[in-house]
Amino acid sequence: MARCRRVFGQRRVGHGGTLDPDATGVLLVGLGRATRLLRFLTALPKSYVGEVVLGVETSTLDAAGKVVATSDLSGVGVAEARAAAAAFVGDILQVPPMVSAVKVGGRRLHELARAGVEVERAARPVTVHRFGVAAGPEPGVLAVEVDCTSGTYVRTLAADLGTALGGGAHLRNLRRTAIGSFTLADAHSLDTLDGGDVLSPAETLRDYPRVVVDAEAAAAVGYGRTLDPTGWPETNGSWAVVDGGGELLAVYEAGADGRARPCVVLAPR
Repeated sequence: MARCRRVFGQRRVGHGGTLDPDATGVLLVGLGRATRLLRFLTALPKSYVGEVVLGVETSTLDAAGKVVATSDLSGVGVAEARAAAAAFVGDILQVPPMVSAVKVGGRRLHELARAGVEVERAARPVTVHRFGVAAGPEPGVLAVEVDCTSGTYVRTLAADLGTALGGGAHLRNLRRTAIGSFTLADAHSLDTLDGGDVLSPAETLRDYPRVVVDAEAAAAVGYGRTLDPTGWPETNGSWAVVDGGGELLAVYEAGADGRARPCVVLAPR
């Protein structure tokens, strides 16, 4: 089976479907057939660092937007900000920003925003595992670290933190530092990337429980057949199914009938 199908990238990226000109960070890139695996990687939890500018609200909730309001939060200290941030840790409901890729009425919000249209957005459940706050590089700026589930908007957290402190705020210098177990320490610049930096399909699914199957089961996997998951690791999501040599054959998920069904099959028939 051909190798490759995921590389680490470190490049300028945005959050929520829009580019942030101040942001860099970890980006997962798929190659060839195994681009089908990317949906399992984008579902992994994320980690970010950034800066929250207190007292200044923008149209995009980040430094790329126009200033729409200001407030005096010069008296806010780090301890007060940490206490306010603690209220956003855990399972919360978050309204996606207008500058996001979420669709409302068949159109993406950022398309409507560019047309000058603002619409009501339903709050969505997300989980913030950590919202760390420290003194920033200058007065009125906080350094933040966020660990969260996929789909969480850090710029919305920044704006909501400003509101909780009695004014407003926006996000700048956002940087994604991890996607699941993939971190900046593992990343390679796209400008210097070579074949030796490309990971195998099995390596890209290292955050998922792994099931090793024998030759008979491997043949069944190649035909996309269901399998009996008795004895497989417990999971609420998916399994990476590999052969005895560690090659990824497929990704399976639990079916309603208790059988394991294939989501993506890479094994040749």
